[in-house]
Amino acid sequence: MLNQGFLKVACVTPTLEVGNPLFNIKEITKLSNLAKSSITVFPELCISGYTCGDYFYQDSLLKDVYLAIDYFKNNNKNEGIVILGAPLICEGSLINSAIVFSKNKILGVVPKRTLPNNHEFYEKRWFKSAKNLKSTSIYINGDFYPLGQILFHDWSHNIHFGIEICEDMWASITPANNLALHGANMTINLSASNEVLGKSEIRRNSVLENSRRNCGAYIYASAGVNESTSDTVYSGHNIIAVCGNLLKETENFSMTSEIIYADIDINMIEFNRRNQTDMHDDINGNYVYQEVDFNLIESENYCFEEGLDSTPFVPKKDELKAFNKIASLQEYALYKRLKHTNAKTLVIGVSGGLDSTLALLVAVEAFKHLNYDLKGIIAVTMPGLGTSDRTKNNALSMMEKLGITVLVKPIKNAVLQHFKDIEHDINLKDVTYENAQARIRTLILMDLANKYNGLVLGTGDMSELALGWCTYNGDQMSMYGINAGVPKTLVRFMIKYYALTKFKELSTVLEDIIATPISPELLDTDQKTEDSIGKYEINDFILYRYLNCGDDELRMIYLLKSAFKLNEEEATKYVKNFFFRFFTQQFKRQATPDGPKILNVSLAPRGDYRMPSDIKRW
Repeated sequence: MLNQGFLKVACVTPTLEVGNPLFNIKEITKLSNLAKSSITVFPELCISGYTCGDYFYQDSLLKDVYLAIDYFKNNNKNEGIVILGAPLICEGSLINSAIVFSKNKILGVVPKRTLPNNHEFYEKRWFKSAKNLKSTSIYINGDFYPLGQILFHDWSHNIHFGIEICEDMWASITPANNLALHGANMTINLSASNEVLGKSEIRRNSVLENSRRNCGAYIYASAGVNESTSDTVYSGHNIIAVCGNLLKETENFSMTSEIIYADIDINMIEFNRRNQTDMHDDINGNYVYQEVDFNLIESENYCFEEGLDSTPFVPKKDELKAFNKIASLQEYALYKRLKHTNAKTLVIGVSGGLDSTLALLVAVEAFKHLNYDLKGIIAVTMPGLGTSDRTKNNALSMMEKLGITVLVKPIKNAVLQHFKDIEHDINLKDVTYENAQARIRTLILMDLANKYNGLVLGTGDMSELALGWCTYNGDQMSMYGINAGVPKTLVRFMIKYYALTKFKELSTVLEDIIATPISPELLDTDQKTEDSIGKYEINDFILYRYLNCGDDELRMIYLLKSAFKLNEEEATKYVKNFFFRFFTQQFKRQATPDGPKILNVSLAPRGDYRMPSDIKRW
């Protein structure tokens, strides 16, 4: 299951009998053949069971282990990579190893390096550490296979993985760290980590941090409750994480076999690694890896385990916590700017739309933090040639209830006079007709700021900046752009939670603002922004994928068809429109005022996104 840079992986905790490899391998083989993943990972020493104790020494166990390996080679029908844990003989000692299979072939064997030997663990009693091995190959059932520190590569699909085993992850310097610096974008861990109070949280955090620090995927498969419970209990805690984000997890203490799946975005990992300058630095230490190649089969129809998130900028977990964090970022960003400039007044144009509403609510909270008089917020509504009663009434209702200074400054006469000055036909409703209104409004706000010794607070959001959906030297300009780091879909989220928490008295009007179709209201018709540039949910999805994952146009079309059920023509139109606007409108972003970064990505020309205005992309 591999397509368009997406890789399906699985962690499996099988039912087993401790010390019975022939029973165990039949269950493992059955599960491997059922798995719908390209890489399938089983736990540490799953062929024998982890808790065999001194039975590891016995010929009867080891002979069955080698028979089990042959059984798997002869009966495995899985088309991808399968990784099993087993005790093997090497240099006259036992090694705790991970065996990497590709169909009926063994690609290589990776031995455990860090052997725990304290508290309930005493692996040094049975096993030899990989640190002490000199062999670079191992003999298994009549053939030699690569042994040791190995990097496994599928070059055509950009998949590069290495292996560590259980305690290796807990070491001061882990194998994964060096593997990542040598090109591995995925670490696989076969584990038998027992359960005690509080350990699952520590284990989860360790997996997440490994995936974040190494800028890649981490697949962690652990032993379950069928291991011996003489002294310890195992829960089958399986975890799949990418770049610090948890994709899938289970810890069910299940008595039956259990499989979890997750979709790994290989392209996103590679994009992030190119952006992670730590990965570019020189490597300390003399590490030599064997290189083993493999090739995965690409499927025509890739089935995502979970539907693609169509609004990835919007929090889905701990929503109230996320709201409070974003609100604090915006409010205290404005707090600092007001304090630094010693400005006691703030001028803001309020249209009754989403962006100006969010900016106004943030301004009110910032003034409260500063103990400033709310009358110092000068909210200006400027009805023009296309202003609707709905937005105007919502704006006035909201401003009056907030107890701020309200100014109504109709711009019709000023615009008509301006048309006369530049000899523009009022009946010609072109870009000049629309932009003149935006610039008149900005002129009024800037001059009022001078008059009242204050700042003009910008309202434009990150989505509008991406698409260039703003008038240069009009609503594109302000003295501080408070929403510059907030995409449109997140603006809605923030207003919703402001209504639920800090401004309950405004809930009715705020709900209507959220429900009002987005419009610049520059024409005397039912003008809707999304009729011109497409739905913001789709544009925000493209923006997210572009900034966070580096997707190109073809991959974006593929994802839009899945996420929004668009056909090829619709998806292609959206992608072409977005990228045309994105690249041609960079000049507007180059002149963007200061504004706070809110998410892990932004379009600030002084920080996150640096691109020349005259780049030739279309």
